[in-house]
Amino acid sequence: METLKNLVDAAKSFIWEYPPQLPFLVVLLVGTGVFITFRMGWVQIRKFKHSLGVISGRYDDPADEGDITHFQALSAALSATVGIGNIAGVATAIHYGGPGALFWMWVTAIFGMALKYTECTLSHFYRKINPDGSASGGPMYYIEKGLGRRWKPIAILFAACAVISSFGQGNAIQAFTVADSFRADLGIPQWVTGLIMSSLVALVIIGGIKRIGKVASKLAPGMMIVYVTGAVIILLLNIEKVPGTFVLIFKHAFTPTAGIGGFAGATLVWTLMWGVKRGLFSNEAGQGSAPIAHAAAKTKWSVREGTVAMIGPFIDTLVVCTMTGLVIIIMGTWNQKRTETVNFEAKNAILVLKEEGRVEMDAFIDDEDRFVGTFPVEEGQAQGVVFVRRDGGIEEDEILLDDQPFTGSFSVDEEGTISIFDQNGLGVSNSLVEIRGRMPQHSSPLTAWSFQLGLKPILGNFGNYIVTLAVFLFALSTAISWSYYGDRSIQYLLGSRAIKPYKLVYCIVHFLGAMFSLEVVWGFGDAALGLMAIPNLIALIALSKTTAHLTKDYFSREHIPYKKQLERISGPGFTG
Repeated sequence: METLKNLVDAAKSFIWEYPPQLPFLVVLLVGTGVFITFRMGWVQIRKFKHSLGVISGRYDDPADEGDITHFQALSAALSATVGIGNIAGVATAIHYGGPGALFWMWVTAIFGMALKYTECTLSHFYRKINPDGSASGGPMYYIEKGLGRRWKPIAILFAACAVISSFGQGNAIQAFTVADSFRADLGIPQWVTGLIMSSLVALVIIGGIKRIGKVASKLAPGMMIVYVTGAVIILLLNIEKVPGTFVLIFKHAFTPTAGIGGFAGATLVWTLMWGVKRGLFSNEAGQGSAPIAHAAAKTKWSVREGTVAMIGPFIDTLVVCTMTGLVIIIMGTWNQKRTETVNFEAKNAILVLKEEGRVEMDAFIDDEDRFVGTFPVEEGQAQGVVFVRRDGGIEEDEILLDDQPFTGSFSVDEEGTISIFDQNGLGVSNSLVEIRGRMPQHSSPLTAWSFQLGLKPILGNFGNYIVTLAVFLFALSTAISWSYYGDRSIQYLLGSRAIKPYKLVYCIVHFLGAMFSLEVVWGFGDAALGLMAIPNLIALIALSKTTAHLTKDYFSREHIPYKKQLERISGPGFTG
């Protein structure tokens, strides 16, 4: 299992992080977004108003083929997109890249809107209407139908990766994040959370896309209202700091100062990379997942659904992610440390450096700075070493056993594994020995801390529960919608008979994911997500001529709202 995990981690790192200075996949995603934006004549700006009209339902025709309305399709896609990345991803980007990373997330979202428009237009155009009247679509269909049968192996690769990603990215990681959060904040056992979550997921996904669409159309707006309302209250309480925060973001975008987890001498490329990576991970533009949901929309005009889809990155990144980023920067937590107590279990990832070693990001720590050997601990004070967690040094640290200063020794091997011994030389479990000190925050703990501070005048020390609730709602909605992505992909690979077994396995993995970190499953999912993006982006470029033709044809016609069409036929007030 350890060997498998190492192989998966290596594959994931190669796909997402090579070369480390500016990963190839990031360049491909951004480059394709820029190309598509100009190829479509900045459709995301020119047709933004039309998109809002379509989402409102003005053009919905009940007689059109498909399963769900435009709004339900957008809600289903947003349910999968707006998730942990909006809470944890933004915090991580600012932690490493500084406030300027938020600016590059905005840039990514603007070009991402054109990517979403193109992939969802093509997905709807090349979709398949099944014998039962339901729709199936996604990149696997437009790769095969649009580029020809010779490309079918690539379409199969995409569908297989989508199934794998549905178990990892869209399922296990969501369950574990909620269960771990509930355990830490509310003391609820992880298996209880897993049982409740997997049951809720099962109740929804058994009903297929129509039930998913109905639930998502209520859940997605509700969860965003809860989260964004909390953020807006914090901004209003600190309204005088808002202008200066925007100035800081723009300034650091081009003259960066890395966040507390960034390395010394951070560059523009470093800040840009973190903003782009987390922006793309958040809104999923170009990765090929959202087109599967949008293919089910009831409309005969594929471009119409494309205009609906392009609002996704706008809501996800330019609204929700911006709220997270502004709260973190305004509260000043992005470059502060917080007193925290954690044990020495591997999941807490505590590094040990020589006392004179450089405390920088793990990726930039030289081997010569790492401590290997044995060091004493006297009355809670470690001798000759410094501790690092979340890529930042732990300050004012104290080693504790049963909440009392610990005396004994630590042994660190060449792999960084820590073994602990008491003063009699007997081994002590890493789970029993704790370190208390001021530690940097990132991911969802950084966001929760920011909300706790920001809402303190109103909610006291309970503001972090807004984030806890948001994590639950976001993760639940993501798991529900990703099940549909895997559902359509397994149907493409193995036929309709495989759908029910897939859903059963999906719910089991969700339950197990809540109790175990399932790092191998997560790693497979992340690697597969990257492999989904590559053939999808190639197809978007290759089929850009088709998309441009569809765009020109659609907007050259007169599009009359459905209600006015009825009035033209039967006079004012006619309802059908």
